[in-house]
Amino acid sequence: MATMQTRTLGDVQVGAIGLGGMPMSIEGRPDRDRSIATIHAALDLGVTLVDTADAYHLHADEVGHNEELIAEALRTWGGDSSDVLVATKGGHLRPGDGTWTVDGSPAHLRAAVDDSLRRLGVEAIGLYQFHRPDPSVPYADSVGVLGELLDAGKIRLAGVSNANPDQIRQAVQVLDGRLASVQNQYSPAFRSSQPELDLCAELGIAFLPWSPLGGIARAGDLGSRFGAFERVAAGHGVSPQQVALAWELAQAQVVIPIPGASRPETITDSVRAAELLLGPEEIALLDATS
Repeated sequence: MATMQTRTLGDVQVGAIGLGGMPMSIEGRPDRDRSIATIHAALDLGVTLVDTADAYHLHADEVGHNEELIAEALRTWGGDSSDVLVATKGGHLRPGDGTWTVDGSPAHLRAAVDDSLRRLGVEAIGLYQFHRPDPSVPYADSVGVLGELLDAGKIRLAGVSNANPDQIRQAVQVLDGRLASVQNQYSPAFRSSQPELDLCAELGIAFLPWSPLGGIARAGDLGSRFGAFERVAAGHGVSPQQVALAWELAQAQVVIPIPGASRPETITDSVRAAELLLGPEEIALLDATS
């Protein structure tokens, strides 16, 4: 297992680049062997944060598809997986017709975490995140379940996802300062979560950008809206995806991107961003790209 620079998530250190598991279980997913190979490649490269959710599946009868996939990959990997933090989520659902719904009720979350524990084959989940606010349930009631789970020892760390600044502050209060992470969409193309990122930096809470490569085309396009990323990449002899991730890492020490992948070569490229140092002028240029 290779080593990677680390960042703090709660009371643990994880690799600065994580792995998002969703592409391996939803529309367009690869076969199981390629998915397992992708996860193994990430682990070989020093990835120690793997993000999943019970809603990462296609059909109504396969809830937890991605959790089971990750559990299998960890069991069959040749290395020591004891320091790998598996982060899962509950409160978002896929009925099987292609839509996404929410259920943030305490009863649903309590049942969901027990199901995730079973699928992951662990006594305690490393990081459990409330996936998405449910407008029909008071936010404090949903987040309060995370506190119960922490106290019961069913989860080691608690996080929230798709939260706004007021919800983050509320979660910190409800959990008595035990909020470990916030997972929001953030990328070159999607910067509306900058206030949440800044708040996490202020509070010392890990910020996990999901879909962190949004806006960056695989082929690269110097004349595109985000051509600055391609130009900086050309100067370093790396991919624009690496530049996007390195730029996010430079935003704050609390940032830990979790790029999704479904091919070993994709996560291999992404992991290299942890060693890519951008100069102040480059960061300023990329900050100004919108």
